[in-house]
Amino acid sequence: MSRIGIKPVKIAENLNVELSPTLFKVTGPLGELKVNIPHGVTVAKKDDQIIVSRISDVKLYKALHGTIRSLIANAVAGVDKGFEKKLEMVGIGYRAALEDNELVLQVGYTHPVRLHVPEGLTAKVEKNVITVSGRDKHMVGQFAAIVRSSKKPDRYKGKGIRYQGEIIRLKPGKAAAKTAA
Repeated sequence: MSRIGIKPVKIAENLNVELSPTLFKVTGPLGELKVNIPHGVTVAKKDDQIIVSRISDVKLYKALHGTIRSLIANAVAGVDKGFEKKLEMVGIGYRAALEDNELVLQVGYTHPVRLHVPEGLTAKVEKNVITVSGRDKHMVGQFAAIVRSSKKPDRYKGKGIRYQGEIIRLKPGKAAAKTAA
């Protein structure tokens, strides 16, 4: 049995759930999310819980069982509370600003990096911290990864954009390598 797949997903009172054999739809205060249900996995609603099960022990169905349960749990949590990722900018002169629906980053290049904020996500900038939030966990993580990839942290000085709390192990430079020998 899948350890994740057998756990029921609790539904809050303020959420509206619609089920069909191939689609799970949840609506809440932050909007609406849909999860496609593949063949081999069944979803049922009992009281205030969603229960995910599989039709047989075929390897593919076992893999889908826990995955679909996690996607449903993320959709339920997303429309109820939402998700957010915070990124820190480390470096002298590194700045970020929001213009219309674009995140404008000045991170040491000769030109500003302009990233369009996707629909359904919001971005906030406070000093050197960029906060990406929204109801879809996948979209929040994907956009945060795109922002981080615009200037990854440098291994020697630590400058760049990193997730808040991410630890960057710095490499010793050439001078440190010569004195150690």
